[in-house]
Amino acid sequence: MWIGLGVVLLVLGAVFAFDVITVDVPGVAENTLGWILIAAGVLAIILSFAMRGRRSVGYTTTRESTVDPGSGSRVERTDVDPH
Repeated sequence: MWIGLGVVLLVLGAVFAFDVITVDVPGVAENTLGWILIAAGVLAIILSFAMRGRRSVGYTTTRESTVDPGSGSRVERTDVDPH
C-alpha cells in the first residue's frame, strides 16, 4: 500500500523538480518542493519494504474437523500457535 503512495510522491516530485509544469507556491521554490516530494516518496517505499516482515503479529489457528467412526459424532479441534 505504501509503495503506491511512494510512487505517486516520486512522480509528483519529479514533475515539480524538473520544471515540467509551473506552479507558484508562496515561500517555497518549485525545485525545493519537488525534491522534498521525491525524498518523501523514497522514504515511503523504503519504509514499506522495511515493515513488510512485521505484519504477521498475532497468532495462527489451525482447525480440523473429523467424524468419530464409533459414535458418528463430529469432533472439532482448534490449535492456536502464538507468535
